Amino acid sequence: MTSQKRLAAAYLLLALLLVILFAANIFWGSVALTPGAVVSALLGRGQDALSVGIITQLRLPRAVMVVLLGAALSAAGYLLQTFFANPIAGPFVMGISSGAKLAVALVMVVFLNRGLLTNSVTLILAAFAGAMAAMAFVLAVARRVQRMSILVICGIMIGYICSAITEFVVAFAQDSNIVNLHNWSQGSFSGMTWGNVRAAALVVLPVLAAAFCLSKPMSAYQMGEAYAQSVGVNVKRFSRALVLLSSLLAACVTAFAGPISFVGIAVPHLVKQLLGSAKPLYVLPGCCLGGAAFCLLCDLIARSLFAPTELSISAVTAVFGAPVVIGLLVRRNQEGAR
Repeated sequence: MTSQKRLAAAYLLLALLLVILFAANIFWGSVALTPGAVVSALLGRGQDALSVGIITQLRLPRAVMVVLLGAALSAAGYLLQTFFANPIAGPFVMGISSGAKLAVALVMVVFLNRGLLTNSVTLILAAFAGAMAAMAFVLAVARRVQRMSILVICGIMIGYICSAITEFVVAFAQDSNIVNLHNWSQGSFSGMTWGNVRAAALVVLPVLAAAFCLSKPMSAYQMGEAYAQSVGVNVKRFSRALVLLSSLLAACVTAFAGPISFVGIAVPHLVKQLLGSAKPLYVLPGCCLGGAAFCLLCDLIARSLFAPTELSISAVTAVFGAPVVIGLLVRRNQEGAR
């Protein structure tokens, strides 16, 4: 199979998986609805107010939000892997998601304890500030160490520190609504509204478009900083753009769904293997499709496996994502030993 045919087949497969899993998330849930009732609700012809409400106000906005945030998380992971030239770099591993989680938790607790409600803009700004603080720490360490393994360990440690502080904040917060904060801190797509979808789309879609526009300099950067500079890439400005875009994507995901593990690491590698290419021009759209489909599958399992009890989304993504990372590390070790 030629490369172009393989790419076309891979994109078609990813798009088909996305459509099937999106439909499954709409039709399947803890409340049993007939296919006819679901279709009628989607077409605006539903007579049963309960089924219409479940589809249009619960399942549909949640599924759309999963697509947006899944694409964002996978793209953020790919941008970080490109920036650090490290296959296991990702928002969760590098501590960026945990930094965003801590900032959002602090803001939510302060607002809740004062009887105020947080809006989407406040949460996104708080998450971005936390993500950038964590990224600044990682970059400071990166200037002092040469081995990427040490950098990754430092990122994991900052993630643990931020998570521990978040647990203290959640444990000692004096508000009945803190249960929602605890559920969010474990990672969840529940409770998404159309307002959340609009707010997330205003951040995610422009950032993904900007990342796609950087595909050409990204390809040069993958060849090394010296090569990128030789072909006219302003490496310092380009690096700042990658950090900013990946932090914005990770912050948006964390603000709405909490920290979600392994998606940003596993999906880009699976997509690259499926496409048979590492070119950003091809991989970025594949990551968006693959990340959305992967999160739809995991969310479907999280809310349906033990319904009406819902699992945290990170518990499910770790089950599928961790083996991919282990396999990647084993393969790289074997290649290095040859």
